[in-house]
Amino acid sequence: MRTIQGAEQLLNKNLSVDILSYPGSQINLEAKKREINCITLKASGYFHPFKIIELAKIIKNNSYNIIHTQFSKDLWILVPSLNYLGLDFPLILTKRMESSVMKKDFMHKWLYKRVNYVLAISNIIKKNVIETCPIPEEKIILHYNGVDLKKFDPSKADGKRVRNELNIKDDEILIGMLSRITYGKGYEEFLYAVKKLNEEFSNLRFLIAGEASPDEKDYEKSIKKIVKDLSLQEKVRFTGFREDTADLLSALDIFVFPSHSESFGNALIEAMAMEKPCVATNSHGVLDIIEDNVTGFLFNRKDENHLVEKLKHLITSPDKRIKIGKTAREHVVENFNIEKQTQNLIDLYRKLVR
Repeated sequence: MRTIQGAEQLLNKNLSVDILSYPGSQINLEAKKREINCITLKASGYFHPFKIIELAKIIKNNSYNIIHTQFSKDLWILVPSLNYLGLDFPLILTKRMESSVMKKDFMHKWLYKRVNYVLAISNIIKKNVIETCPIPEEKIILHYNGVDLKKFDPSKADGKRVRNELNIKDDEILIGMLSRITYGKGYEEFLYAVKKLNEEFSNLRFLIAGEASPDEKDYEKSIKKIVKDLSLQEKVRFTGFREDTADLLSALDIFVFPSHSESFGNALIEAMAMEKPCVATNSHGVLDIIEDNVTGFLFNRKDENHLVEKLKHLITSPDKRIKIGKTAREHVVENFNIEKQTQNLIDLYRKLVR
């Protein structure tokens, strides 16, 4: 979705953009749905001599100025194609995930030598690129993901509608998570914290929005079983996947982001943009987003007791919730505004194609 969102932002700035993707992939289908021009190439592995030539023809016929890839694996077909054509125009790579593979062998050195810049979406990713990839540090640029502040605008969202739909009373505090239901997102810690908070406070309700991918439905069932085992069925509401994200966030009083190791935290900056006080894990990409006790609260990774402690600060202080929420949005406007991030990217493009 970040690839699609990035393409839309560039198109809105009157740049011509094509997306290259695998036929039938989610990106391919989403690009078609949003009427973004999409070129397909069926090359899923590493070594594709015929596909290299096919891609070279595509590049040559379309007279591109720059290629920006979102996946390091794509270098195995992009770099040979560009070399086959003898083209030296810019190649940029965005790194969104940490890698445990050391990429400093001869072949990776050859690939990365062709890359003009690597964009890292957080400091933890930048550190990982420095450690694992054969590219000088001066060619690694920190470039955060952005949030659409027109979409995530608390003055326009209808949280009241969602609270009415979910039967949440005005005097109840709604605490929630919005995320794909998958391993490592911290659902277990959240639910055990819910159990302890529910024993102390009678006016709390909890929400989990999102669903599991088809191959992780068993994990989703295990999370719902925890709710049942802890006798929290009356307190915890599963909404499944929702498209009205801004309204859903607006309905919350507190947002929780207990993920064990996020490269960044897109849902987190969306919640902050909606002026929601957030409690998040103090590790990985979250550290680029939240300053503890200023723009949100941080708790120790996998520590449900520490999560409870931080949530209680917000549960017992409506003024603190308002203050943290407003400071959070100001921080997002300054640092994670997608308009500003897109313009920074365009400025880099222009610098390279002059």
